Amino acid sequence: MNVPANLKYTKDHEWVLVEGDTATIGITDFAQSELGDIVFVDINTVGDNVDKEAVFGTVEAVKTVSDLFMPLSGEVLEMNSSVEKNPETVNKDPYGAGWMIKVKLSNAAEVASLLSADDYKKLIGA
Repeated sequence: MNVPANLKYTKDHEWVLVEGDTATIGITDFAQSELGDIVFVDINTVGDNVDKEAVFGTVEAVKTVSDLFMPLSGEVLEMNSSVEKNPETVNKDPYGAGWMIKVKLSNAAEVASLLSADDYKKLIGA
């Protein structure tokens, strides 16, 4: 299971890359493998301020629909339009081309509540 050390993680299987006051967010390799073939990504929160742990969108796989939970409070600046057109990108490259959103952080202190790569590996039993 791929768990890059430079990212932070949530118990809900989102990953976060923090760069200054902006965070890029997606779902983990573990999450995409559990979901199976992703057929649709629905994110309609661009421009919205979304609180930590609130739902910012959904991912639909062949057998299920899963909510996407905001790991950090902030304004959704951008959605990755390529995953809207080609949702299978999330399965193929969850940490690269399959990112979901970019967020302007409203409370940088929340970053401290995220899991390290080692802690996330323990969570998923890797």
